Amino acid sequence: MSEIKVPELAESIVEGTIASWLKQVGDTVSAGEAVAELETDKVNVEIISNEAGVLQQILKQEGETVQVGETIAIVGEGAATGSATTAAAPSEAAPAAPQPAPQTAAANAEQNPGQEGPRYQPPLGPSAPVAADAGQALATPAARRLAKERGIDLTAVPSRDPAGRITAGDVAAAGQEGPAPAPAGRPSAPAAAPAPAAASASTTAAEDKRVERVPMSRRRQTIAKRLVEVQHTAAMLTTFNEVDMTAVMDVRKRRKETFKEQHGVGLGFMSFFTKAVVGALKAFPLLNAEIQGTDLLVKHYYDIGVAVSTEGGLVVPVVRDADRLTFAEIEREIARLAKKARENKLSLQDLQGGTFTITNGGVFGSLFSTPILNGPQVGILGMHGIKERPVAVNGQVEIRPMMYLALSYDHRIVDGAEAVQFLGLIKQMIEDPETLLLEG
Repeated sequence: MSEIKVPELAESIVEGTIASWLKQVGDTVSAGEAVAELETDKVNVEIISNEAGVLQQILKQEGETVQVGETIAIVGEGAATGSATTAAAPSEAAPAAPQPAPQTAAANAEQNPGQEGPRYQPPLGPSAPVAADAGQALATPAARRLAKERGIDLTAVPSRDPAGRITAGDVAAAGQEGPAPAPAGRPSAPAAAPAPAAASASTTAAEDKRVERVPMSRRRQTIAKRLVEVQHTAAMLTTFNEVDMTAVMDVRKRRKETFKEQHGVGLGFMSFFTKAVVGALKAFPLLNAEIQGTDLLVKHYYDIGVAVSTEGGLVVPVVRDADRLTFAEIEREIARLAKKARENKLSLQDLQGGTFTITNGGVFGSLFSTPILNGPQVGILGMHGIKERPVAVNGQVEIRPMMYLALSYDHRIVDGAEAVQFLGLIKQMIEDPETLLLEG
């Protein structure tokens, strides 16, 4: 027999949550094959089996927290012997205990959708095809966890994703459709129940319909914790400017077709701003530093984090050595990292070591916002939506495509004058893209 253990992840990660089991008891497992998905603070990691065999026992269930090095399953030779090989098999302790009929348990779950307590779970093994189908449904870990908590069959949940993947939002929407009408033969509540208890049950039912309790994912908890930590530990301040996007939009209009034919990727705004940020960081190196105790670590490399919104929350994969990349290489790398982020395939290496961050709320329609630092970095640039506005140009009022820029910085290391000049230099390079070739 072979134990499947939680692997070493990263120096800062010591535990995770079992997001989903990719194999069930009795399934054949190949050496090097993934058997479970582990949700950590930063990314989801597949746990693999080092030996081939049959999955004999599952020691940790979905939603449980596990430590690095902890055994979560057993792989051995031969076939599994049903529920007796599962660590959580209740029939082993009390084989003669009568089990409630599935119809009764399902009815109870419908009557009390928000009530705490045990819910009906189909038994594992060949006798439960519904459970097997639900395990094979194309669904995100968050969707699987929410469906399990609410006793919702994933195979009955319609997906709004064009790819057919079931998300947590789909599961929540399915749960809000409400319970089915009670069949005529369903027994009613005991007539002798005291009035106060009936009133309490009615109040609870009413509250359940209006209030939805959704557990935060491990990643969302980590995001919340770190954002609060940054605001408690850094002297964060934000300065604003606006930039005329006419020149950049003209370059894109003239070059986008040729650019895509030559490089196989579109020419977006992010490559321009990444180049401008690198040029400004070279001129103001303290915005590319961090504080460690009483020392300043000034970094002479430019690993630019690009914020990407995913179903599980905001992640910031890093474009390495952005100063050495061409416009096409930057666009290609950003597209690659964004695709990995949305497919939940980012590695820890993709997220570590950034020196400065760019976030673009404009893709969601944001006109103006204050970005929060991505600690231990001391600077983050916020891009916003492009809107045509009347502006004064050489004494004349003209309609120009304008974007507000926001720079949040740690005032402990960066003075206001440096921050304002840093943002002004970015504005200058964007409004005159030729300077990006010289300074970016």
